[in-house]
Amino acid sequence: MSISSDLLRGHTDTIILAQLAAGDNYGYEINKNIQQLTDGEYGLKEATLYTAFKRLEQSGFIRSYWGDEGSGARRRYYAITPEGEDQLELNRRDWEHTCMLLNRLIK
Repeated sequence: MSISSDLLRGHTDTIILAQLAAGDNYGYEINKNIQQLTDGEYGLKEATLYTAFKRLEQSGFIRSYWGDEGSGARRRYYAITPEGEDQLELNRRDWEHTCMLLNRLIK
């Protein structure tokens, strides 16, 4: 059974911020980690991922920089900012509250 995209829509930014809280990374690897953490039940489309990166960077929640790979294509890495860490904590609290309300409503 795969996770419904509708259930997670609107949480893309929080998912990405949580991934970057663990350390700087680049798009393909972030999406690969998401897929591994969900046992392949969820992943982000490339367009969704990069649109979210742009939105998060414009909001000041992440910053990007070019990696210094010795060989192969250069990768754009993303890092969470202090403002992004604050936003992630706020989003986590909102998620916990939402889960509590949903549990009350559907049990």
